[in-house]
Amino acid sequence: MMSVLLPNMADFDTIYELEDEEDEHVVSEEHLPRYCPEPVVMRGAGHITVFGLSNRFDTEFPSVLTGKVAPEEFKTSVGRVNACLKKNLPVNVKWLLCGCLCCCCTVGCSLWPVICLNKRTRRSIQKLLEWENNRLYHKLGLHWKLSKRKCESSNMMEYVILIEFLPKYPILQPD
Repeated sequence: MMSVLLPNMADFDTIYELEDEEDEHVVSEEHLPRYCPEPVVMRGAGHITVFGLSNRFDTEFPSVLTGKVAPEEFKTSVGRVNACLKKNLPVNVKWLLCGCLCCCCTVGCSLWPVICLNKRTRRSIQKLLEWENNRLYHKLGLHWKLSKRKCESSNMMEYVILIEFLPKYPILQPD
């Protein structure tokens, strides 16, 4: 609807409303389609997995990220995650073996240390990925996160690194 004031002074306070067909075609911003490709899934590539967390991720550059991020930056980021895993996972494996040996005597309580250590490892990786996002990847329109997914080959769950593409907002649209 559009409001119009008439120039006649007798009708000065009278406001008449006219139908405007263009207003019906205005679409709110949240209804605009945004192109956002499928996220890149990086599965663990190590030979040891403790509670779904593999001991390393592959540093091979996915072709989908070509033009989005430099291969060197990608390898550096994955290298940081692998360094964190290399530092923490051997301790988790030792506690897991110790916990399994003592499991019958402690009625399963000996597995609590490895569960807590695994949670701490996941949190440190999540903090590292958030630091990487704030440092570089959000500026490039990417978001890295550690996510729990169902394995393709079995019913087990595994942790993967998801590289999501942030949606592009139409900045040329008027407010």
